[in-house]
Amino acid sequence: MRLFLLTALTMLAFAANSVLNRWAVGPGHIGAMEFAVIRLVAGAAVLVALVLWQRGGLAWPGRKGRVAGIAGLSAYLIGFSLAYRGLDAGTGALVLFGTVQVTMFAGALVLREVVPARRWAGAGLALGGLAVIAAPAAAGLLPLALMAGAGLGWGIYSLAGRRAADPLAATAWNFLLSVPLVVPFGLMAGLAAPDATGIALAVVSGALTSGLGYALWYAILPRLGAARAAVAQLTVPVLAALGGAVLLAEAPELRFWLAAVLVLGGVALASLPYRSLPSR
Repeated sequence: MRLFLLTALTMLAFAANSVLNRWAVGPGHIGAMEFAVIRLVAGAAVLVALVLWQRGGLAWPGRKGRVAGIAGLSAYLIGFSLAYRGLDAGTGALVLFGTVQVTMFAGALVLREVVPARRWAGAGLALGGLAVIAAPAAAGLLPLALMAGAGLGWGIYSLAGRRAADPLAATAWNFLLSVPLVVPFGLMAGLAAPDATGIALAVVSGALTSGLGYALWYAILPRLGAARAAVAQLTVPVLAALGGAVLLAEAPELRFWLAAVLVLGGVALASLPYRSLPSR
């Protein structure tokens, strides 16, 4: 029961990132780049503090995967914030989640891993779901493309950190080293003065739902295992859509739920081990 509650809390944190970003950027409480910068700095501060508290120091985790990790994380943070100027919370989370899974699948192909037919079928379903979201939205393709770019960045970040000996320390360093990369982009975009609500939402997103959320995820991930972790993450777009409906009055349309069935069903098909599938 404790593991279930911790997993549920982590998924709520992941979904909350979408709701908080949309809540802050959509109504104009804060600019997209300002949100990304504050979120990154707050997340870096919390993660570094956690590592110092747990390890007593911030040991360098090595250069392997560091460039890809920093570039991927930076692309995710920037694309994520910019996309929520035009996407509702649930749609953004669904596009992000689907793109991450497709990117991970493509990474497996590049790394020449054995890819069973079921993973091909799952990736195809997920792509079909993303197409359902994008097809009628010609006027809003830019936000969708930005969120897809964020998903690509997070997928690359995840691939780069799969074999990290100390995932928490590696994440802290990635956040810390992304600051000098993301802040100049914000300055070039022309940072404007956000209001108190925008700053508070960005700090909560960075320090709590990102920093502490990621730390909690790394703590429970070994106990969950890959299959249960993948299934748990299927709830994130749905939770984000419900949060958007309750807090932001963004009721998902039928098209969202159709796309969700395709994307999440495809991910489940690709992620679950054969023995977890019901036998006839």
